[in-house]
Amino acid sequence: MNEITLVVEERDGTGKSVTRKLRMNGRVPAVVYGHGKESLNLSFDPATLERLLHDSDAGLNTLIGLKGFGAVSGRTVLVKELQRDPVRGNVIHADLFEVDLTERIVVSVPVHVSGTAEGVTAGGLLDHSLREVELECLPNAIPDAIALDVSALNLGDSVHARELQLGDGVELRTQGDLAVVSVVMPTVVEEEPALADEGEEGAEVDGEAAEGADGEEASDKSGQEADKASGSKES
Repeated sequence: MNEITLVVEERDGTGKSVTRKLRMNGRVPAVVYGHGKESLNLSFDPATLERLLHDSDAGLNTLIGLKGFGAVSGRTVLVKELQRDPVRGNVIHADLFEVDLTERIVVSVPVHVSGTAEGVTAGGLLDHSLREVELECLPNAIPDAIALDVSALNLGDSVHARELQLGDGVELRTQGDLAVVSVVMPTVVEEEPALADEGEEGAEVDGEAAEGADGEEASDKSGQEADKASGSKES
């Protein structure tokens, strides 16, 4: 990993008025801290930092050498946090963490998957559930990414964090039994049978009611005819 540099200037004061003035001049505030030293308030050109991070394969894990006034020149930092405008997305503040190149640090590194799994060709799906892992290493040994070829994976196969190939001197800090990728069968959602149409049910009930009414009417007529016949015989 090659170290790149960022020119910074000392920032006098804090607060909205100072920040507003900086941004009017094309700069944004930052703070550098860590390694047992007193934190310093800085300012920098956000376009320059954006370009440096974009051009580096390491992204936020890029080692940056600071250049500027005496107290900060020569410090090596990582971008710990970038604050962005919620609407425009441009950088409005940066936290820079100073590192000692001889001391191990903990960083998060992305896992880059390549290849087409055999199980996917057979109809399965690749579930990439763990997209970055936590590693411990010297700053100069931070990998840009962890490469993972999934071509040999069949249905039901998984690759766990402990199985990732790490560089020399790089130690895994993420829980080892967590699955990074798995090849799974697609989930089939069974449709519930459609309910009978309310209109049809209503028509059926109405039909039964009509049939019942006709039956009762016929029964009444039969009873009346029987009574007349009985009266005729008696007389």
